[in-house]
Amino acid sequence: MVDMAKIVYYPRFWDLAHRFYEESWEYSCGRHYNEILTEDGIGFPLVHSEAQFHHPLSYGDTVKCKISVTNIGSSSITWEYEFRNQEDTVCWTSKQVTVCVRMKDIKSKIPVPEWMREGLSKLMDE
Repeated sequence: MVDMAKIVYYPRFWDLAHRFYEESWEYSCGRHYNEILTEDGIGFPLVHSEAQFHHPLSYGDTVKCKISVTNIGSSSITWEYEFRNQEDTVCWTSKQVTVCVRMKDIKSKIPVPEWMREGLSKLMDE
């Protein structure tokens, strides 16, 4: 998780963001992420990602993550992440766009289902 400089190795930020992302589905839509993938057969490939590194995260730091949904398009969802350390210092921010697809045909987009749109609206900043 950390590199020779004793800070979080940069690809781990995306891995950690995805872990928080998976957990957010239960809060927003009342469904475990795995259920959406397997039972509903809906997947969410990442089609755009940008990030800013503001402050290093070091071994032993505690990460607090704020996840927001900033846009729900016809088939896409825009997510924003903010990682802060235990001193409330912003360490990493990211904007990521996923699209809804059927797991059986990941090359074709599908509309964001209404139940998902309604649930994800809980993550939109007022």
